[in-house]
Amino acid sequence: MILEHALLPVAPGQESAFEAALASALPIIRRQPGCLSASVSRCVEEPSLYLLQAEWESLEAHDPGFRSSADYQEWKALLHHFYDPSPTVRHFAPITG
Repeated sequence: MILEHALLPVAPGQESAFEAALASALPIIRRQPGCLSASVSRCVEEPSLYLLQAEWESLEAHDPGFRSSADYQEWKALLHHFYDPSPTVRHFAPITG
């Protein structure tokens, strides 16, 4: 299992529009092969900063899987114009022991 962690900096003043678009975007990522779960949280201290957390069966399910799909193009069209600057995306693997 891989945990995707993405900090999504939304341009100030665009939070409501972003959240409306997100309601359409989250089902897209959740239906991807290999996506186990996906959620977005809003930062308390910085209300224009959001955190996407998605669990994937493997890194390949996310990239190249989702990122090379037509669904990703729809995801980008819905959300990417809200970001200022671009999101920071990292992948994490569980530690055993």
